[in-house]
Amino acid sequence: MTGYDEGELPIVIDKAIGALDLARKVRLLTGAAMFALPAEPAIGLSEVRMSDGPTGLRGAELAGGRKSCLLPNATLLAQHWDVGVAEQVGELLADEAAAHDVHVVLGPTINLHRSPLGGRLFEAFSEDPLLSGALATGYVRSLQARGVATSAKHFLANESETERFTVDCAIDERTVRELYLLPFEMVVTDAHPWSVMAAYNRVNGTPATEHGELINDVLKGEWDYDGLVMSDWFATNSTTASANGGLDLVMPGPEGPWGDALVAAVEAGEVAEETIDEHLRRLLRFAARIGCFPGEPAPRTASATPDSPPTRQRLRRLAAGGMTVLVNRDETLPLTASGGPIAVIGRHAFDTVAQGGGSAQIRPPHVVGIADGLSGALGAERVSVVDGVEVRTRPIAALPDAVRDPETGESGMRVTARDASGQVLESRHVDATEVEVVEDGWLGSAASIELSAELVLDAPARTRIGVRGPGRWELTAPGLREELELHRSPGPGGGLHRPPARGFDVEQSPGARINAVTRADSGMRIIGLVAAPAPPSDDEAIRAATAAACESEVAVVVVGFTQEQETEGVDKTTLALPGRQDELVRAVAAVAERTVVVVNAATPALIPWIDDVDAVLWAGLPGQEAGDAVAAALLGEVEPAGRLVTTFPAADGDGPAWNTTPTDGVLTYAEGGGVGYRGWAGREPLFWFGHGLGYGTWRYESAEAVAEHGIARSARVEVTNIGDRTSREVVQVYARPADPDEPIRLIGWAGARVEPGRTATVEAPCDQRVQRRWDPEQRTWNPLPNAELLIARGLGDVRLTLPLTEEN
Repeated sequence: MTGYDEGELPIVIDKAIGALDLARKVRLLTGAAMFALPAEPAIGLSEVRMSDGPTGLRGAELAGGRKSCLLPNATLLAQHWDVGVAEQVGELLADEAAAHDVHVVLGPTINLHRSPLGGRLFEAFSEDPLLSGALATGYVRSLQARGVATSAKHFLANESETERFTVDCAIDERTVRELYLLPFEMVVTDAHPWSVMAAYNRVNGTPATEHGELINDVLKGEWDYDGLVMSDWFATNSTTASANGGLDLVMPGPEGPWGDALVAAVEAGEVAEETIDEHLRRLLRFAARIGCFPGEPAPRTASATPDSPPTRQRLRRLAAGGMTVLVNRDETLPLTASGGPIAVIGRHAFDTVAQGGGSAQIRPPHVVGIADGLSGALGAERVSVVDGVEVRTRPIAALPDAVRDPETGESGMRVTARDASGQVLESRHVDATEVEVVEDGWLGSAASIELSAELVLDAPARTRIGVRGPGRWELTAPGLREELELHRSPGPGGGLHRPPARGFDVEQSPGARINAVTRADSGMRIIGLVAAPAPPSDDEAIRAATAAACESEVAVVVVGFTQEQETEGVDKTTLALPGRQDELVRAVAAVAERTVVVVNAATPALIPWIDDVDAVLWAGLPGQEAGDAVAAALLGEVEPAGRLVTTFPAADGDGPAWNTTPTDGVLTYAEGGGVGYRGWAGREPLFWFGHGLGYGTWRYESAEAVAEHGIARSARVEVTNIGDRTSREVVQVYARPADPDEPIRLIGWAGARVEPGRTATVEAPCDQRVQRRWDPEQRTWNPLPNAELLIARGLGDVRLTLPLTEEN
């Protein structure tokens, strides 16, 4: 905050508002740039800087910007079932915000995992509103305690990406209240986020950015929210309706639907000037909370760098501890630190996916591949590494150290901007292999852009050379000359979040020069170079994998999704792993003495070979320390004690909610309150919500509930670790109502770390907000009627049942 206390600040704000004319007031209600808000020196308002970043701060540049700490993705962090972990994330991100001089982190994402097809689920915590709300609350509290604002998003019902700019999500009122509003209600009530972000979609016919019922009546009215409501980027398409509907800030800027149009609407009597003043009041209160009003914010310093040893160790433990052991037959895991040879197999072992695609992508200082992590932990002499089948349809950008600037010899590439006559406007070394082309950037005025680099090779090799990004290209390298056109990927942000790419496999020598020229008439986009070893054919890869497996004591097969499936802007069409990965696993399992599968994916996948393998570790998107974290989990150095946050179907189409494709623009949430595990009654998924084996074995006994008028306040249970390793248990408490039409729901949980042979008494607080139901006719909440409590290790492993009645 500023030097003003809460009592003085309203006076200061009102004085500032009174000093501005209408046009200047309105100007402050639209961003000044893509990720900044305008300053107004006349009232002491300084610039406010924002950054995308649920799991890392990207900064203002979409590609090629400053290196940042890359955390494990949201689902992997959520699998800890630990609010303290969310608070640690807030601490790390606050440090990153100081390093980037950023005031606002655009997160957390607290939409629910309605359908496992959702392309952006990796950014959101879980399918359960209570778990999501509690974790988001810890995240927000931690960041804001350190003076960094958050923006809880996306308000409301942005659970899928298909037609996300226009889709109308049709949801009954009770479901809206009990599921989709609940995590936002928890965050607003318990953590008071300084901003909330309105979504792209419509909700029951009304755009979220102008939804007066949700913003004015519920958020600002019922919940007494005093923070700022901003739009998602380019989400606002109206002037009067959005201003009157409760939106306070349009992003980005400086252009937008407000500006002169909003001034005219006020002058025409369509929007009251008092409404403008209220929006500005909230904006200035927001700016005061981050130290940008009045006056300049105090300088901040980061306590650690993204690749410092303490940060790396912390990230490694956060990633490994959230990983989930799905299957562990005959105690195959943890692996022994000494023993026979181990084969590490699969494309994801080399090309380990550390993060999802879209606006949340950042540039980490490094990504430790799983093959490197296991080789480092076990010794290169014990580990053989074999490539796998192809998993991508589009090649990715070259690693920066795979190429060098032809002029300076530094890692990265040279980017040259020319005018229409071919004269050089600017030429720069870029220590990355992708750059953004935006109107207000340094490449914005170019007629053509050239990317050039030399290959870094130890010896001549068959190499995949190519380009990324929409547009017309001329690509040259020794033995290669191609003219091609790459078309923008369909859907929103196709040129930025999912750049098209193409590569060509040719023999190349060390120092071979690549040149790629594109005309600068293809709009906002990311462009880059492709340079990587040419992969084997799938048949060759499978033959090599089985040969390696035959000669090893353990085969570790690494499979998963890529940013083509887990990304902003597009939903999945299947949960099947891409390419011939299933065939690869089966082929290895058929010949290996023992087979361990590591799944490098954030969200459910089909695993039809589950009965053929000895162990499965769900590794998520582990962030920059991915390989070291997987090694720590497999070897038991860090227990992978995670519990699933999404129910896993056994086949495409299973589950209460599947479809993400609107019909005539409308996506109907026909399952109502039966989202995720709540809607699986009478059917068995592959793995239930809450499932996770860890490395412990447990006995539950002596459970009791503390309740009042049939509402559980807490549940207490004794758990004994009857295994031979210290382990962390997550005791989960569910309410199963007597009314069969009422879905089961998680009402509380608690974790305990227990040594072998010891017993711990675990008390799980139970939240009253999930023990109620909304009455749409009376527009009020009523207590949930008689229910019984299930004390469980996950819904597939219920240990104890307790009655819960009015007499409790």
